[in-house]
Amino acid sequence: MAQKRKKASRERVSSTRTKKRSLTSANTEHFKQMLLEKRREILRNVNEFEDEALKKSRLDAAGDLSSMPIHMADIGTDNYEQEFALGLMDSERKLLREIDGALGRIEQKTYGICEGTGKPIPKARLEAQPWARYCVEYARMLEQGLVQEE
Repeated sequence: MAQKRKKASRERVSSTRTKKRSLTSANTEHFKQMLLEKRREILRNVNEFEDEALKKSRLDAAGDLSSMPIHMADIGTDNYEQEFALGLMDSERKLLREIDGALGRIEQKTYGICEGTGKPIPKARLEAQPWARYCVEYARMLEQGLVQEE
């Protein structure tokens, strides 16, 4: 009999904790708007990077000698800048996939739940990184190689 009371008491406490820590619909809407704004910003950035990289490529392909650097070091600088821009575009695309994943989790009603532990992700972490898939503790374990990303 005492065991049943303890179990019922634990269930009430854990459900109360979950309710306190879970996101309200207003919170979820706030994070959705943050994600959508960040997504628009990234798309603008990626388009600018692509336009800049393509513009240089078109000038090279057209054989426009007036834009041709005279010194070999200038050629190296141009190549470095193009590689740098391509690297930034790749990072932005990865972040875009993370944001799309977070928007999908909002639709599936699993947003704000750590994919590694199943515990709620604190709102402070979501404010800093609204596309977060993991709580800080689990993310740290991933970085240290203690667990494998699924």
